[in-house]
Amino acid sequence: MTTRHKLELTPIHVECHSGYKADEYPKSFLLENERHEIVEITDRWHQGEHSHEYHISDYFKVTTDRSKTYLLKHDLEDDAWYLCR
Repeated sequence: MTTRHKLELTPIHVECHSGYKADEYPKSFLLENERHEIVEITDRWHQGEHSHEYHISDYFKVTTDRSKTYLLKHDLEDDAWYLCR
């Protein structure tokens, strides 16, 4: 039996690369007034079905210039970015 845990979401400001679509992928983000440059996207996936619990979203597992790994969520329905914990 698997147990699903809800992620704690912290709103963040993200600067993105916009190519063939707007906000294609994150380039940097502000967390507690500190800028974190993203040096690598190590994984990404898409939450494609809307439900009462989950919005359609893109997720990015990233490594920053400080050698830390973070999980970022882009809520496509609200056009909002979050740090997942």
